[in-house]
Amino acid sequence: MNNKNDIHKELASLPVGKLLWKYSVPAIVGTMVMSLYNVIDRIFIGQGVGPDAISGLALTFPIMSLSGAIGMLVGQGAAARISIVMGQDDKVKAEKILGNSLILSITFALCYLSLFVVFMDDILRSFGGSDRTIPYAREFLLYIMPGMLCTNLCYSFNNMMRASGYPGKAMYTMLIGAFSNLILAPVFIFGLKWGIKGAAIATDIAMTISMIFVMSHFCNRHSEVRFHRRYFKLEWTILINIVSIGLSPFLVNIASSIINAIINTSLYRYGGDEAIGAFGIFNSYATLVVMLIIGLCQGMQPVVGYNYGAGNYDRMKKAFKITCVVATLCTTIGWLGSTFLPYYIIRAFTTDAHLIDVAIHGIRIAMGVFPIVGIQIVTTNLFQSLGMASKSIFLSLTRQVIFLIPLLLIFPRIYGLNGVWGAMPVADAIATAITLLMLWSANKKLKEREPANILK
Repeated sequence: MNNKNDIHKELASLPVGKLLWKYSVPAIVGTMVMSLYNVIDRIFIGQGVGPDAISGLALTFPIMSLSGAIGMLVGQGAAARISIVMGQDDKVKAEKILGNSLILSITFALCYLSLFVVFMDDILRSFGGSDRTIPYAREFLLYIMPGMLCTNLCYSFNNMMRASGYPGKAMYTMLIGAFSNLILAPVFIFGLKWGIKGAAIATDIAMTISMIFVMSHFCNRHSEVRFHRRYFKLEWTILINIVSIGLSPFLVNIASSIINAIINTSLYRYGGDEAIGAFGIFNSYATLVVMLIIGLCQGMQPVVGYNYGAGNYDRMKKAFKITCVVATLCTTIGWLGSTFLPYYIIRAFTTDAHLIDVAIHGIRIAMGVFPIVGIQIVTTNLFQSLGMASKSIFLSLTRQVIFLIPLLLIFPRIYGLNGVWGAMPVADAIATAITLLMLWSANKKLKEREPANILK
């Protein structure tokens, strides 16, 4: 179903459950595959290089989060806008969004890469790096940075591929890169004995392959939405629309970068390099589960965006409810693993007994209320998918900034290392409570039969 009429017909009339299945499964596969990029690297690095390398890699999380933030600013903002204008049957506007997104992605990537190159050591030191761990982080970043532009383009335009009616092809984009990385990483790390730089080079090559695949789709004249030279001219209205919608996931990732820096410095102060390594392992596991939810949300996005644009509010609401239920199930399973099977999770990353003990203790505390996180993430993405930037941004900031940063500054002074771990579930609980209040308000408008004003 890749011609215009079929794509519009299925988004407007296919049963919502089947529609979410069709769009969410490829998106989940894609996001999980992308998460496995990092997990595979960390497992191979932890087993092949050592615990200091794991801690060094954890120092790069804020920088990698910033890179991801740029990709989401453009990719998710453009994808949401493309879904809405396709619901309004405006293909020309969709292709203008596509062209403007390419220029925007390249410009942003070149700016932040220049910044990283000039201030790399200062940045790593401010993130809690020590003389033991900074050399590993520096080596990884020096080799991963050349591929970051390809990574941004792949992430951004993969979202747009899915939003324009090609969920299966979007999944293949991620699978191609993941299998390439899975093959290359052990060869470079163990076979060629390149260590941490081998992991970075393998990722660069894999992401370049994926980027070529996804960009070739938008150069194909048979694609529903594709590049046209005349649409590469920047238009301020389109840029503002992209950035305003993409600002929510962008701020989430910027906040994540800041949070990771604060956490790393606090962990180093109260627990040393081992505590930073433990956070790296926890973050890998938690991110894997969260990216599963993000995949669900990416599958939900074209469904709710299109039907909102077309005025089908009942279908929009049903898609949201189903996604919330599945997301809560996923976060509950993730919590069960962290509570009852933490040793087996952590043992995959390291054989160091002390690091394992520190990580087990931390992961159990940090994921204490994880089952309730799913609905918070889905609701944030709902507002984003409907183009309601202010609500999406607010909910994003409640979990990542407004509550977590103050708690990270206060709790460790009282509870030491446990305070760093404990700040995370407390922030999650408060943010979810606020999310439920906003949902209650939206549902009240629906019961008052004001569908045109839902969530506004």
